[in-house]
Amino acid sequence: MIRNPLLPGFNPDPSICRVGADYYIATSTFEWYPGVQIHHSRDLVDWTLVRRPLERRSQLDMRGNPDSCGIWAPCLSYADGQFWLVYTDVKRFDGNFKDAHNYIVTSPSIEGEWSEPVYVNSSGFDPSLFHDDDGRKWFVNMQWNHRTESFGGSPKSPAFDGILLQEWDPATKALKGPIKNIFAGSPLGLVEGPHLFKRDGWYYLTTAEGGTGYDHAVTMARSRSIEGPYEMHPNMHLITSKDHPGAILQRAGHGQYVETPDGQAYHTHLCGRPLPPKRRCTLGRETSLQKCVWRGDGWLYLENGTSVPDVDVPGLFGAVPVEKPMRSEYNFDGGTLPADFQWLRTPEPARIFNLTDRPGHLRLIARESIGSWFEQSLVARRQEHHSFRAETVVEFAPDTYQQVAGLTHYYNRHKFHAVAVTLHETLGRCVTILSCNGDYPNGRLSFPAEGGVPIASEGRVQLAMEIRENDLQFFWQTEGKGAWQPIGPILDAGVISDEGGRGEHGSFTGAFAGVFAFDTSGRAKTADFDWFVYDEL
Repeated sequence: MIRNPLLPGFNPDPSICRVGADYYIATSTFEWYPGVQIHHSRDLVDWTLVRRPLERRSQLDMRGNPDSCGIWAPCLSYADGQFWLVYTDVKRFDGNFKDAHNYIVTSPSIEGEWSEPVYVNSSGFDPSLFHDDDGRKWFVNMQWNHRTESFGGSPKSPAFDGILLQEWDPATKALKGPIKNIFAGSPLGLVEGPHLFKRDGWYYLTTAEGGTGYDHAVTMARSRSIEGPYEMHPNMHLITSKDHPGAILQRAGHGQYVETPDGQAYHTHLCGRPLPPKRRCTLGRETSLQKCVWRGDGWLYLENGTSVPDVDVPGLFGAVPVEKPMRSEYNFDGGTLPADFQWLRTPEPARIFNLTDRPGHLRLIARESIGSWFEQSLVARRQEHHSFRAETVVEFAPDTYQQVAGLTHYYNRHKFHAVAVTLHETLGRCVTILSCNGDYPNGRLSFPAEGGVPIASEGRVQLAMEIRENDLQFFWQTEGKGAWQPIGPILDAGVISDEGGRGEHGSFTGAFAGVFAFDTSGRAKTADFDWFVYDEL
């Protein structure tokens, strides 16, 4: 039995690919580095993160990319003895423009090194590469029309100007032939996320529509010719929760079809699980998988007979998910960053952290302010549960209030809470709180603990946070002395969500728990973290 979401936490835009008995799902990573997450499974139930392939400056440099830009909607496929990964690096979010550049990388294996990127086009985002059975390859992406009132947080359908198709030549590594707009979308609008596949002489096109909020949907169409015209699915939308506000899996849309070796049909999709009372998805956009069936009319339908996705779905071989509380302990002893962790934007991580200067510790080299779009020393892992506790211990000796290091619940520069060690003019070394409660566009901070709590001038400090759905409480203690002490009031954890601040289309990534350090004096003070614990509550 598949238990959805099968990839909990920030794992949106799932592209699925089968090679023999192996299944792979690639998901968007936006401004988090390295780019693109690829998970592997053999039973569609248990999934393991196996690769983030965009790991070199020549492949991806997101310094300066705004929040919710970077890697959008990768497409993973297999043909000609190698894997193909198509992706967009979006350089602008606000205003009329997107500046979306599309690339292709390849590798003979998922786990191996991936090629240098080949630039394809910039006409729109959400690219996909289709390998036809005659050997030809076709590149599709949505077309972006800047001549409309479509701004960040307020998408308008005319900006989503249909799905473009053009042949791609692997010999010249370039597009060739005419560009054709093959699909304008349904009346729901906001057509994006195209994927093509072929079955029984039909070309099937699935797209995402309705925006990535609560009107999201997977729309399906088909044609005898790859260039169209495409006729719409009898129900228009294969998967959607837009008319069912009580469904557990909301915001369902944007996915891809896959078939098992024995012909069983499945379709991935992203989703969100909102918390009452404000319907905020604190885990961001997650990945789910639905069982489908082909009917006599030649169309694909959900096996449950509706368009609303299920939480529990039949899997393969009778496999069932292991239900147990999750606790992850990271000791930073291996010399490499644990696979669960990522950082923001920069392809030069040695400038912001290392695990070699002090073996057994994650050393952060404090750079720009928390929320910087360029060089921010923040290392974090995804929030995967509505309620969890995170703990760490830090050694940090600030000599100015401009030097700060600690623990954070982070979404972007406008949405985060942090508890940290710093220096205060009268309190001395202290523990304090910095928060930004969704204040867009100014990013104004609040200081819920005011100046902070004075602590000893030296020694290790343990920091913790408990998130219980919409509530967050920070704690601290001097290591080995006394008990955990709460600091500050209960904070709004729900703002650390897609819907927090600007609203559902203002940002669409997910929440992280991690450690950070900044030094706005420019002296690059270091902070050493000995361990980190993430514990489901």
